[in-house]
Amino acid sequence: MLLQVSDPHFGTEKPEVCAALRRLAQAEQPRLLLLSGDLTQRARPAQFAAARAFADSLGIAHRMVLPGNHDLPLFHLPLRLFAPYARYRRAFGPAHDALSDVDGMRLIGLDSTRRWRHSDGELSAVQIAATAELLRATPADTVLKVVALHHPLAVNRDTERHNRVRGHREAIARWREAGADLVLGGHIHLPSVRRLPDGERTLWAVQAGTAVSHRTRRDAGNSVNLIRAGRTHGRRVATVERWDYRAADDRFELAALSALPLND
Repeated sequence: MLLQVSDPHFGTEKPEVCAALRRLAQAEQPRLLLLSGDLTQRARPAQFAAARAFADSLGIAHRMVLPGNHDLPLFHLPLRLFAPYARYRRAFGPAHDALSDVDGMRLIGLDSTRRWRHSDGELSAVQIAATAELLRATPADTVLKVVALHHPLAVNRDTERHNRVRGHREAIARWREAGADLVLGGHIHLPSVRRLPDGERTLWAVQAGTAVSHRTRRDAGNSVNLIRAGRTHGRRVATVERWDYRAADDRFELAALSALPLND
């Protein structure tokens, strides 16, 4: 089981929501943690330290961490130009593409940030091609093939189309053909599950909301995703659970469950 925590924006976090998320992790016991970017609000050392301490406190055995655009310094221009990932690296290690195989799930993580872009994300042709090769080389006993990045591959609202990662069309075509099942993203703080059209194979775009920040959208509060994979009667099965923080009960509660049909 994978826990996707996106856009916590440490520096703007709510302590009570952080505590509730720790309780959820303890109750559900996910094996793999995905931090899908915007760990901090302004890429300051204290914010990175808080993000790292929080990730450690979840007690999850395996972890993949991806940077977001907020994790590059905005106002410190020399640092942004010459060492944009220095503070990120001190807290979480090198910002690079990653691969994890845990409990029948192959997770491929991609760095979609670019130092020369303030907000927009980008996938290079090399990243898209290398990811397709990793998808094709997935071990035979893998149940679920997942690609993750900070910026969305697809969105549900026309007003958010400008936030799609550059290179999204080629990525969708190449990764669908190579066998991807899910593509996970964040950035826009709007959770959603969407089946991508115009292809023979089924490919799902799964977006996460902001996990613990007060920077919520008017119609979307704090939330995280739990993703489970398995087999039922020999067929692959994936479920995406959206867990929302409910202030009245001071806890994360299951708010939506999507059972996703997959190609065999």
